[in-house]
Amino acid sequence: MKTKVVYTCRNCAFDSSKWLGKCPQCEQWNTFDQDGTLLSNNPSQQRTIKGHAREPARFNALLLMRDENERQKTGIEEIDRVFGGGIVDGSLTLITGEPGIGKSTLILQIAEKLSIQGKNVLYISGEESDRQVALRGKRLGLKLQEVSFLGETLIETIIASAQESKSEFLIVDSIQVMYSDAIPSSPGTVTQVRTCTEKLMHFAKSSGVTVLIIGHVTKDGTLAGPRVLEHLVDTVMYVEGSRTYEARLVRCVKNRFGSVSEVGVFEMTGEGLKPVEHPSEFFVEHLEELPVGAALTMNFEGTRPLLFEVQALTNKTVFGYPQRTSRGIDSKRLQLLIATLEKHLNVSLGQYDIYVNVVGGYNIQDPSADLAVCSAILSSLRQSALPHKSISVGEVGLIGSIRMPKNLPQIKKECARMQLKTALSANTTLSEWAKNTFKK
Repeated sequence: MKTKVVYTCRNCAFDSSKWLGKCPQCEQWNTFDQDGTLLSNNPSQQRTIKGHAREPARFNALLLMRDENERQKTGIEEIDRVFGGGIVDGSLTLITGEPGIGKSTLILQIAEKLSIQGKNVLYISGEESDRQVALRGKRLGLKLQEVSFLGETLIETIIASAQESKSEFLIVDSIQVMYSDAIPSSPGTVTQVRTCTEKLMHFAKSSGVTVLIIGHVTKDGTLAGPRVLEHLVDTVMYVEGSRTYEARLVRCVKNRFGSVSEVGVFEMTGEGLKPVEHPSEFFVEHLEELPVGAALTMNFEGTRPLLFEVQALTNKTVFGYPQRTSRGIDSKRLQLLIATLEKHLNVSLGQYDIYVNVVGGYNIQDPSADLAVCSAILSSLRQSALPHKSISVGEVGLIGSIRMPKNLPQIKKECARMQLKTALSANTTLSEWAKNTFKK
């Protein structure tokens, strides 16, 4: 058997004997990396492996068995919420996010909470030395005395060490620097990342050890390595946020053991990531009295209602083409809402620069925030503040209609708890809403 150089797409793991500018499978550009794989075209050198028959089990017998997949509480309520109640034994979880967003800090806090519960935790770091990890833990004020540490990048050694130490939780930071001796390529290549993840997956399923791995993302925000990496793991969690804001969101985009609609809200502090008890108040700057150009809206993340403040600024343009800038709101969505306001409210916005921002750095994707964007724009344009403790919820259509979200009863219940007033109670038109809201 000989070593043959192949080129592998880092996006979909498609192999080619030569370098290609565009992948024929996923149609992405400049995604091929040189790799080395053991290949042989000689049929005489290929082995025929014969499998051994195993007796399958019936589901009715499996359902009568005691549930071995009990969830383990991490001790961090926001993380348990995202997992769906806790981490399932023998599962493989991938935690990813931008550099410096707080992945290693979060995973170290999880290791501390698990060790306090008496769990045997093995922390593997291929990027930092034991002293560096200890200094970070000391800076965060964590109690890591019972956490075992190993600086290693060879995946076979890591698995053997976890078996020898009888670890219950294995943490790997990060999967991109791990490698296997069975693959003749450098760490970080598509084949190495895929092989190491497969070995960890088989180890977790066969031994019942819960494995958590950290993965990097590329400059465009996608997960580094092949997309098959997300298919191998049981759970994929993204740590989102901006390094210029304190808010951090932990979102689950794949979960074989629970829902993917829940989100955990954290605040980045000098002592690490702290769970936010009341996230509705966390993203709002002005709760009691709204200034000119500000509007409140409420979106649901899973079963949790979150209150947000949308701010807008309209200013006479000094250019031939008016500026449209948004942060936290899709820019194309903003263009549609501006055109709808001009059409159905007979307002001229072509001579104004319009800037829209969501306070706290949150990115709103729910269309029910459309009414809050329109409210903030009109408030800034007419220099008239919205009513005291009012909240604007509704999807604005191109025909000038306002559609209420399906979870309006839950929104009203949360508004009653926070002593807020909903702007609408039934479907209406944009013009009727403007007359009732801006009576001046």
